[in-house]
Amino acid sequence: MIDYKINIDEAVRYMGYRGFTPGEQEKALILSCEKQLREYIEPAWVYRAFPTEQTDEGILLKGTTLTLTGEDIRSHLEGCGRCVLLCATAGAKADELIRLKEKEDLVQGYITDCLASAAVEGVCDSLEAELSKRLADKYLTWRFSPGYGDLPLDLQPKILAVLEAGKRAGVSCTGSLLMIPRKTVTAVIGISDTPIVRKKQGCAACSMKDRCTFRKAGEHCGS
Repeated sequence: MIDYKINIDEAVRYMGYRGFTPGEQEKALILSCEKQLREYIEPAWVYRAFPTEQTDEGILLKGTTLTLTGEDIRSHLEGCGRCVLLCATAGAKADELIRLKEKEDLVQGYITDCLASAAVEGVCDSLEAELSKRLADKYLTWRFSPGYGDLPLDLQPKILAVLEAGKRAGVSCTGSLLMIPRKTVTAVIGISDTPIVRKKQGCAACSMKDRCTFRKAGEHCGS
């Protein structure tokens, strides 16, 4: 059983609350949706570590045909001789519950969707904590996902294939690059033998910067 947490405060931020907190009635509804989500959710993850090689095309994961392209991922993995490729998901039943809730009540459907987004981030956080324990003598970067900076989204199917995520975690990718289940994250974490200079997770590098609700409110997702 995967141990994970649903960060309610993070889910509330996804819901669009700015400058005030939900009232008691809203809190009760959120907690009710969270309780039901936990009954449906089937979190899963898969990850593999690979030696990396700098090439003209990008960062090659040795033993595979996968090359991570873009200057941002090259910078992110600077000094890292290895990396972890991961996929984490809240599971198909979370998608099923969101659809059911949307049919019954749009507000509850929206709340459940935001909670499921926070849940998959919680699964990623739990996986990252496990990696930190297993690699206690190494230094890890933060996780970097396709779509962030200039790491292209069209790498998603290749990442899933390398991880055998369909067989091992029940995750697939559509022709339009939508992952199924929807509440799924793929990411790259660099591994170094020496301390890593922590690079900023700036808005300027994010593919969502032009349509991000946090930025419109003068905030950012890491705040």
